[in-house]
Amino acid sequence: MEFLQQLEAIIQDRKNNPSDKSYTTSLFNKGINKVAQKVGEEAVELVIEAKDDNADLFLGEAADLMYHYLVLLVAKGHTLNEVIAVLQERHGK
Repeated sequence: MEFLQQLEAIIQDRKNNPSDKSYTTSLFNKGINKVAQKVGEEAVELVIEAKDDNADLFLGEAADLMYHYLVLLVAKGHTLNEVIAVLQERHGK
């Protein structure tokens, strides 16, 4: 979990301090529709890999989805902790 929070902080930094060499910056520059589209594409790719037995490809797509999901959260002005709070509330904690 700590690494995801570090990654989220890096993504937030890319939003606040754009770099021409950063893929994350390029996503933010393309706008929220493109970021959301990338999340959808990665989700579909994960589902496709889930149907096969290649753990490396499946985990790679899972990582791609998680990264793009974090970019979407940051783009929308939300945090992973907010999502965790919703899950905890739903779980009854």
